Amino acid sequence: MTENIAAGSPAHDAPSPTDAYVGDPAVRAEWDNRYADRQQLWSGRPNGALVAEVAGLTPGRVLDVGCGEGADAVWLARSGWDVTALEVSGVALERAAGHARDADVAVHWVHAALADAALPPASFDLVSAQYPALLRTPDAAAERALIAAVAVGGVLLLVHHAGMDTRQPNESGFDPADYVWPSMVTALLGDDWVVEVDEQRARVAPEGGAGAHHTDDLVLRARRLR
Repeated sequence: MTENIAAGSPAHDAPSPTDAYVGDPAVRAEWDNRYADRQQLWSGRPNGALVAEVAGLTPGRVLDVGCGEGADAVWLARSGWDVTALEVSGVALERAAGHARDADVAVHWVHAALADAALPPASFDLVSAQYPALLRTPDAAAERALIAAVAVGGVLLLVHHAGMDTRQPNESGFDPADYVWPSMVTALLGDDWVVEVDEQRARVAPEGGAGAHHTDDLVLRARRLR
């Protein structure tokens, strides 16, 4: 891991697709291609479940997992959070850094897959994963990385599209068995955690952007007690 990845880079130092990347190159290439196909993939506005669930929290250190083009990261930074934003796609990170620069906010960028990022353990007051495409592995590496990143007293917020986990594999290559879903994370939480929210609710969806057709969210919010 390079110093740049370990420490992140501020908003005025836009990540480059040639920066050192930690993770599976095939996953990075897949997501780079998805972002490169469109000038803007997402709506550019923060996710509704994030806005709702963060409303009562005191800003501290936050990890934005799968930050995409940076809408959540920028909104969190504007709200007073010290933001670390992680993303596998260098194309997305360049856009995210540009949005942060335009908003005049500082964000620490990490170009890595979650399970490979070597993040400091138990150091984030909030770990937010909004509709993440986390690949499932036999050792539950992504699930454990989410849990391990949360500080004592901190919150894990995981939001996903309802019903996706029960779909049948389709011709485009999507198989729900390949991905991490909220129930898998809940199953790993021990007695040092309390689940504050675990529900399906109507989605407050930003207009436009990929995924706008999904109508319901699965929301998991859990707090680490010790």
